[in-house]
Amino acid sequence: EKATCRSVEEAVEAAKKIGYENGIMIKASEGGGGKGIRFVDNEEDLKNAYVQVSNEVIGSPIFLMQLCKNARHLEVQIVGDQYGNAVALNGRDCSTQRRFQKIFEEGPPTIASVETFREMERAAQRLTQSIGYQGAGTVEYLFNAETGKYFFLELNPRLQVEHPVTEGISGVNLPATQLQVAMGIPLYNIPDIRKFYGKPDMYGTDAIDFLEEDYQYPDSHVIAARITAENPDEGFKPTSGSIERIKFQSTSNVWGYFSVGANGGIHEFADSQFGHLFAKGPTREHARKALVLALKEIEVRGEIRTTVEYLVQLLETDAFKQNTIDTSWLDGLIKEKSVYVEKPPHLVVMSAAILKAFEHVKAETANVVESFTKGQVGTGGIPGINSFDLEIAYQDTRYPFQVQRTAPDVYRFTLNGNPIDVRVTVTAEGALVANFGGETHRIFGREEPLGLRLVLDGVTILMPTIFDPSELRTDVTGKVVRYLQDNGASVESGAP
Repeated sequence: EKATCRSVEEAVEAAKKIGYENGIMIKASEGGGGKGIRFVDNEEDLKNAYVQVSNEVIGSPIFLMQLCKNARHLEVQIVGDQYGNAVALNGRDCSTQRRFQKIFEEGPPTIASVETFREMERAAQRLTQSIGYQGAGTVEYLFNAETGKYFFLELNPRLQVEHPVTEGISGVNLPATQLQVAMGIPLYNIPDIRKFYGKPDMYGTDAIDFLEEDYQYPDSHVIAARITAENPDEGFKPTSGSIERIKFQSTSNVWGYFSVGANGGIHEFADSQFGHLFAKGPTREHARKALVLALKEIEVRGEIRTTVEYLVQLLETDAFKQNTIDTSWLDGLIKEKSVYVEKPPHLVVMSAAILKAFEHVKAETANVVESFTKGQVGTGGIPGINSFDLEIAYQDTRYPFQVQRTAPDVYRFTLNGNPIDVRVTVTAEGALVANFGGETHRIFGREEPLGLRLVLDGVTILMPTIFDPSELRTDVTGKVVRYLQDNGASVESGAP
């Protein structure tokens, strides 16, 4: 209670003691997942941010702390029992964050030396014992890789969604361990923990001094990626809507789960995370490569946008490969827009034309068949099935195509007198496999309020529809709360 602020006035006084030179973090102790936390560097922003934080996590104590720059976010997985024992099951590095929300989690934390991390574990164990904590929890630290110093951040009194990272490197089933602790079983009698400490008898009852004895250090590495319904092209804005299909197959070294299935959806009040992947390998690099391959195989189809293709690009950056990142790394990339997924414009235009041509043939064929079923024998619509014009607009350029269908699965596209033949096959799930120019591409798309959302070889491209420039359109629901006029402008009575 003494370390928290209960009003804006108390927060202002505390900030004066800390100083704004390096920045100040405002955090609700009961917040999480990027909610209830703000950065400020002046008093005016502090007043506004304090109100925002208190409204996001109503009733939570709020504390202030100086910003720790160039920091890594390391955490220790602890479990305490009712007999005063506390075990540390190694930990995780959660430094890849966007607006204070974790994107990747990995373990063991290789940025800290084994000796230093063991010190962090012992400190976490002593804290767990001193407060009589029982059950699984996470002690979080900020770690400076240059100096090797670490600073206590908080104790999270719960099992976190990234706990399978720890399970993968320790072999300890954490939910089962929680239940056994709740049943009154001492930590040193739990088989998974005894095995983690290399005890020959997993079912023995001899005590283990967790503060003095060392466990067998993990000989593998796990990297996890959160799958979220966010649009990376618009600053990771949350998206909502239905989900038609999720394609993912676990393998021997990559496991994942999703909280929604086919014909499900994510509403606007839900948390953006709906899936989690965990890749394991003998080294960090092996785990990274396995996660990249798994992400490339994921297919999420529906109204939502996901960050899947963006995550692949992050994993392929030199900074991530060399493990030189910090907690501000990803926000910096987003601000600079230095990581993005791009396809050649000519390939995007051609793929959009193929998709629209296929949809045109499908719709016109259905119209003709429907007229026949009604007893109408007119054949005027048939020529339009096999020969028609279409136009694609992309990056401020219009591309007028003449299209001829030379076979049931072959289309000839002509642009400026240059023809190209495309063979199109439809997969069982409705995607198009197009073969042209000596290459094969997978194409899927759907019309949205703002245009065509094209998915080309797993990369999403929005191709806006050309609207009246006097109109303002959005792809999300909402209401206009203000309509501003320039100073000196005339305003008509009754006008919006």
